[in-house]
Amino acid sequence: MSTVDSKTVDALNWVAPKRDPGALGRLMDNKMFLVCVCLFPALGLLIVFLTYPLGLGIYLAFTDTQIGHAGEWVGLENFESLFQDRIFLNAVWWTVAYTFFATILKFGLGLWLALLLNHHVPFKSLIRAIILLPYIVPTVLSAIAFWWIYDPQFSIISYVLVDKLHWMEHYIDFLGTPWNARWSLIAANVWRGIPFVAITLLAGLQTISPSLYEAAMLDGASPWQRFRFVTRPLLMPILAIVMTFSVLFTFTDFQLVYAITRGGPINATHLMATLAFQRGIPGSHLGEGAAIAVAMIPFLILATVFSYFALGRRKWQQGSDND
Repeated sequence: MSTVDSKTVDALNWVAPKRDPGALGRLMDNKMFLVCVCLFPALGLLIVFLTYPLGLGIYLAFTDTQIGHAGEWVGLENFESLFQDRIFLNAVWWTVAYTFFATILKFGLGLWLALLLNHHVPFKSLIRAIILLPYIVPTVLSAIAFWWIYDPQFSIISYVLVDKLHWMEHYIDFLGTPWNARWSLIAANVWRGIPFVAITLLAGLQTISPSLYEAAMLDGASPWQRFRFVTRPLLMPILAIVMTFSVLFTFTDFQLVYAITRGGPINATHLMATLAFQRGIPGSHLGEGAAIAVAMIPFLILATVFSYFALGRRKWQQGSDND
């Protein structure tokens, strides 16, 4: 009986001998190898669709390449000629001005809408959906709509102001004069960009605890003081992110401007992006177009650096605006 019991115990305690997993098994157990395998598809896409075009563009900026003709290395000649080009200099200052005014207006109106929607208002979900419409509609369709709105003969704005309200005697030439065209483009960009700012800031507002506002009201804080000392500090990290993306999107705007004005009249509304396309593709001077595009990189780096240091301020994240 004891012999059977000992055999039974031995059978229960038997453990299969460990086998050598082999080279492939050891490789699959390696954490670093698995990390590389998982990252390889994403890195491949970034290299093919981001790194290679960026590197090629930077290389072309230092050559005199044209469509159909291999170029030679010319160094900084493209950049030297650009800084003597009045059209390029006009495009630089207009790109900066366009980005500044459009961003300010988008932030002011977007923050105002976000503060309104943060309260209990009737049909809030419907209003949010309506606000998102300008951002959902494809950019080219928006541009075509504004191109019709700004038409010198069939403009709905001119029709209302002249034929219905009789506030003006002549139709407005929105796109025929430089400054009219510039402000018209800013208005179109603001209309399209407000939803992104409003919805993003609204998401940030809803993360702020209502108890903070209740405590401020008990202390006798006015609406402006509640916004200044409660809303603004806690919303600052979101503001920094939205500001950075808004500046990047506006500075590199292409579709809206090119579809409405194509840089006219007399090159007055060319942004750096549209001018780079015009010189590089229709103008066939790939080297010059690439140089204009590369000239945009320092401005974009400045916006990114601003975002990095803004988000690095922990006191903003803690609700304090002191350095």
